[in-house]
Amino acid sequence: MRQAEIYYGEALAGLLTETDEGLYEFQYDASYQEKAPGQFLTFTMPVRNEVYRDNRLFPFFEGLIPEGWLLEIASKSWKINANDRMGLLLACCKNCIGAVSVIPKENKND
Repeated sequence: MRQAEIYYGEALAGLLTETDEGLYEFQYDASYQEKAPGQFLTFTMPVRNEVYRDNRLFPFFEGLIPEGWLLEIASKSWKINANDRMGLLLACCKNCIGAVSVIPKENKND
């Protein structure tokens, strides 16, 4: 399982998880839901209590991953397969253009 804390500006917006089965989940943080109920990450994922689930990485997060020659450079530099979308997101998207940041969450059991 791999996880990332998703920040909107300085606020923790939620947690993105890739399960061991290869499914993706996104859960808005309870504090974020309370403080910024109208400040969603994308129109397709409004702030809500329920977990978003999909068998593919959500299009919003997919759109943060570099493309073209930048993807090639990132893939080679970090030795990440270009098809490992979560791996690329974790490696490349800590300082995205815009308000969203993706910070890898370290598992405390490791």
